[in-house]
Amino acid sequence: MNAIITGVTKGIGKAIAVALAKSGYNIIGCARSGTELASFEAEISRYGVKVLPVEADCSKKEDVLVFVEKALKFAPTIDVLVNNVGIFNPGLLLDEADDVFEMQQRVNVNSAYYIAKRIGKLMRTQGYGHIFNVCSVASKTPVENAGSYSVTKAALLSLNYVLKAELAPHHVKVTAIIPGATYTASWEGTTLNQAKFVQPEDVAKTVATILTLSSGVNIDEIVLKPLNF
Repeated sequence: MNAIITGVTKGIGKAIAVALAKSGYNIIGCARSGTELASFEAEISRYGVKVLPVEADCSKKEDVLVFVEKALKFAPTIDVLVNNVGIFNPGLLLDEADDVFEMQQRVNVNSAYYIAKRIGKLMRTQGYGHIFNVCSVASKTPVENAGSYSVTKAALLSLNYVLKAELAPHHVKVTAIIPGATYTASWEGTTLNQAKFVQPEDVAKTVATILTLSSGVNIDEIVLKPLNF
């Protein structure tokens, strides 16, 4: 079994990679840091699976397409795709520079579109597969002081449902993972109690559990929120 995960060296992406590797999935992952990828490869290889780490900047279309090309050379069939990579730049939409929105659009939406389109075609031909799109509670309700982020995450949720509609007739599943405040690098330096957050491992366990469900069921979306934030 083969899984593609973007933003694989930290937070939710890494937690999902570990969970899937423990379940026997070969892991194909990308991130911007070659050093972090080397450490990631060594760690994941200990689970007895194959690992393909690819250095790629998901704000750049050419990097994303090269990543997909390398992934498909490594694994001609793909069982799972996790569009996880994301960027969060706080601020008011009316006051921010245009490039603040444009960067979040490229990372949070465009990269998922480019990858899901190509891997989705493969899964359509295969007649199986599962795509997970890591969205946000901001996908459903705009978050204060996160205007552009909320717009891009809403677009990602819309992309999720377009993919689901087009791929369901071909027995390919599509699920939106919608976490609330999750303790990742975005919260570095916070004075809040870490235990109050959703943990990356919670998201990973959710993905791993969904993958064990019967072939006839699809989880359209699942929301994970802190209990008492």
